[in-house]
Parts: sequence; structure tokens; C-alpha cells
Amino acid sequence: MGKEGSAKPAAAKKGCAGRYYGVKGEYVGLGGGKVAPWGKRQALFCNHLRMTLFVFGLMGSFFLLDSLMLTVIHHFNFRRGSSSRKLSVLQVASSGIPVEERTEKIMYGRIVALASAAISKNEVLRDSFEQMNEPYNQTSTWRPCADKGNQVPLGHTRKRSGYILVSANGGLNQQRVAVCNAVAVASLLNASLVIPKFLYSSVWKDTSQFGDIYQEDFFINYLKNDVDIIKELPYHLQSLDIEAIGSLITDNDIKKESTPAYFLKVILPLLLRNGVVHFMGFGNRLAFDPIPLDLQRLRCKCNFHALKYVPRIQEIGSLLVRRIRKHNPSLTTLDKSLLGTYMPPPTKINNTSSSQGPVRYLALHMRFEMDMVAYSLCEFDGGEKERKELQAYREIHFPTLTMHIKNNNSLSPEESRSLGKCPLTPEEAALMLSALGYNHRTYIYLAGSHIYGGQSRMLPFTRLYPNVITKEDILTPSELAPFKNYSSQLAALDFIACATADVFAMTDSGSQLSSLVTGYRIYHGRGHAPTIRPNKKRFARILSENRTLQWVDFEERVRKMIQENQRVIARRTGRSIYRLPRTPGCMCKVY
Repeated sequence: MGKEGSAKPAAAKKGCAGRYYGVKGEYVGLGGGKVAPWGKRQALFCNHLRMTLFVFGLMGSFFLLDSLMLTVIHHFNFRRGSSSRKLSVLQVASSGIPVEERTEKIMYGRIVALASAAISKNEVLRDSFEQMNEPYNQTSTWRPCADKGNQVPLGHTRKRSGYILVSANGGLNQQRVAVCNAVAVASLLNASLVIPKFLYSSVWKDTSQFGDIYQEDFFINYLKNDVDIIKELPYHLQSLDIEAIGSLITDNDIKKESTPAYFLKVILPLLLRNGVVHFMGFGNRLAFDPIPLDLQRLRCKCNFHALKYVPRIQEIGSLLVRRIRKHNPSLTTLDKSLLGTYMPPPTKINNTSSSQGPVRYLALHMRFEMDMVAYSLCEFDGGEKERKELQAYREIHFPTLTMHIKNNNSLSPEESRSLGKCPLTPEEAALMLSALGYNHRTYIYLAGSHIYGGQSRMLPFTRLYPNVITKEDILTPSELAPFKNYSSQLAALDFIACATADVFAMTDSGSQLSSLVTGYRIYHGRGHAPTIRPNKKRFARILSENRTLQWVDFEERVRKMIQENQRVIARRTGRSIYRLPRTPGCMCKVY
């Protein structure tokens, strides 16, 4: 045979695009008869490879589309067109936040998983807003009456003993308490009260004065028949060196919750001698008991009636509440008391919202700021880094506490937690709400300062409750601009949103904001403004069993804890009238 006939066939060139090329490059189809047995095997292999690549490509496309849809849904979850700040995994991962801030911190992984499964089933099972209502048959027997009585007959004049100045410290709510206590003390001593000044704090960093937050003229006129209030000290006394004459009284000079007898015995002679007394601070310096009924009524009248926010706070507060509710077919006595002439008018239900009805929302005051966490001496599974960070903060801001720790055997973090001395984390707050039956669609207005730990602490909360909103989410930058750098005025907006909420929840009953909001809702709420307040000691005991506790048991125990705290009882002796106004002088019992 010739050379061509005797040569062995060369290996075919192979391509997995479904084609094979022979020795001379001629095309050999997959179904052609010229394909050798090894070629068939190659063809079969390529068929499988193409099918595998197709399946993986299809799956990849599906996951990509799914991720895009979740991102879009999450972004527009609460309100169209707003710059959402929800903490989804995709948003956090793509943000510029440090890695440690993006790492989700979970203390109770098992019970959180059970909560997630439970709230997804609560779509129609129960209406937790209704379940949390206080027993109306009990609340309706208490009626507001602090605005009754106490007035001096018109035309009656009394010789004043002198002038009282007050420079109130703390934040908005501490100052509010100081103002109402000052009104009572001025009445007790028959003195003229100069509109209180607000001290600048390195913590709050707010230069706001009384007239920037409250309506001065309304305040003066509303109480004019009870106590003489003037805007400034008479001219002939303005140059007086009050400290030099011994009329400057600091919080160190007066013990907490001093009785009226103390003011009559110690302060009145000083006032009569010098004509003026200046209280510097004056936080919680007047006792709640024992105290004459007329003084009790007067400071309730001050807190619940005489202190009205200035129009611009009322206007933006009204806008805030109206946007949260979407539309507002019904208004409450709380709206009227807080918003005055800026109370949002009833509006027609538009087509886009008629299927949903009015948005009911829960307001939550989350006390988990840096100072709160550091002062508690608790630990929150943050490791050595967290311990060093909190210790450094304590040394700077709480030197007395730091010295006490060094010189005394303080409680261990575990003991502090078991005694209910630790602030609730956002994760624990979410578990409480889950046990009460609030589903993942619940709108939650978050009040308070920056959460310690940032997004890493908030992620467990927002995974269960993605519809978390703040005033910064609801109001535009231009609407918030007048309040920028004024923490007290921003706190007033939080007060309005919390007080007018369908349900108000707190994580710490010792908070002044939570205390005053609770009292305001009791006084003006007419039995339709429930508040959720946990017993932190009992809650810590429940959570300590998280590794074995079944969800139904967890739910039952948490519900029982909250319900016991919602019992309608009269104020006990020594308790705050600002938080518990169901007491003679503030509210009247109707039989």
C-alpha cells in the first residue's frame, strides 16, 4: 500500500461546542457515522458538561434575581422613596462600616431562631395591639383632675417672700421634672419664680433654653392664679452676686427628695433675708411624700397641662406622627394635648392605603447607649475588647464609680444580670416583643440615642422586625435642620412619637423619658394607651434557661411578666407622680 494508505489516523481535534474535526479538519457531526468509538465517548462527555454548565448557570441566575428582589423589597419595605436604614445583610456587607461593626452579635441563638419561626406564624392569629390594652373597666375609673382647684381667687394678692431662680441640669426630661418641682417650691415659699434656665451639659451639648422648647406665655398664664412666674429677675437684682451673699444652693447642699418642711425651715429664712435664692441643678430635690395635696396637684398641673411645646416642635411632631400613621381617621386626647392647633386633621383614606387601614405602631425606647452599658458593669458577650472599651469609658466619665470598683468588691457581671441590673440588649427587646405576639410586619418607632455596638447589636432585632423607623427615616434633612445640634428639641419629637403611639414599650423603667411618657399616657390616654414594661430580674431568669426552654413556655412566662406589670393600681407612697399619676391631686377616682 502507498504511504497514504498505510498511515495511522491522527487523533481528531476536539471541541466541546458539539463539533469534532477530523484529521484534515473536516466536520464530523455527533450523529455521523464517521465518528470512532472514542469520539462517541468524547461526545457523550461534552453533552454532560454542557448540561451541567446549563444547570449551574440557571441556578446562578435564579439566586442573582432573588437577591435583587430581596434588596428592592427590603429597601422599600416601610415607605416608598425614603432612604431606608434597615440593616439587611446585603446592605451591611456593602457599606463602609468596619467589619467588627457588621458582625452580628447574638447571645441567645436558639431562642432567637424559635422567635423567628413563631412571629412568622402570627400574621392573623392575634392582634397584639388589642391584647396589650389595659383593663378599661379599671382605668376608666380614674380621671384627670390636676387642672381643677388650687387657684387663688382673682384680685387676691399676697406679699411675695422673694425670687427663686432655677438652673436645671440634665436632659429634656430631667429638666422638665426640675421645672415642675420649682413651681411647687415657689408656691410653698410664696415666692416669684423666674422662668427656669437650662444648664449646658457636656453630655447633651445643647444650648436650648426654656423658650426654645416650651411656650413661655402659655406657661405663665396657665399657672398665674397658682404661682407668680416672671420672665426675668427685676433689674435692681440682676447685678447681685448671689453666690457671695450665700444664696446659691447646689444639689450638694440639698439631699434628694427633701420634704416641704426642709424648704420652710432652711430655704425660706435665706429667701427672706436676701430676697433671692438660686437653685443650681435642682434635680429630684422635692419629695413625693409626705407633701400637701395642693402642692401635689400643682406640680401635676404643671407637668400634664402647663408645659406645651413651642409651635415649631408641635408642627414637626404632628408631621412625624401623621407620616407614621399614613393617614389619620381618628384622633386621641394625647394628640390634642401634645400637638395643640397642629393636631393633624382627619383625612380621607386614599386608594393606596385603604386596603391596609391606618398604620398602628409601637414606640420603643431602647436604653442601650454607651453610658448606660458602661455604668451597669455588665458584660454582653463582647469579649476582652468590649471589657477594655467599657472600662476606659468608665475611667473618663464615671471616675467615682471606677474608684468604688477598685476599693470594693463589686458584683460580678453574672450576679448583676441575675439581679436585673443589666440594660436589655436590642436582641432581648426583640425576644420580649416576639413573645407578646408582635409579628415581623409590626411598625416600630425607635426612640433614644445611638445604640452601643451599632449595627452588630441591632441586626438580631431588625432580622425579626425589619420595619424599624426613626425620626431621621420619616423626616427629611431640611425638616430636621432647625433641630440639628439641639438634643433636647430632638428628644421632644421622640416624646411626641412615643406618647401618641398605639403601644409604648421600654427596656428600662428607670429612664426619665420612659417614666414621663408612661405617666403622660396614663393621665391623658383615657385607658387606651398601654405601656409594656419588663421586670428585668424575672426576664433575666427566664433567659437563663434559653438552651432548654420551649417557645410556648417562654411565651407564656414573658406574657405573664408583662401582664402583672400592667395592673391598674394607685400610686404607692414615695413613688413618682410623674410616672404614676393615679393619686389624689393628679387624678380623681370616679365611683
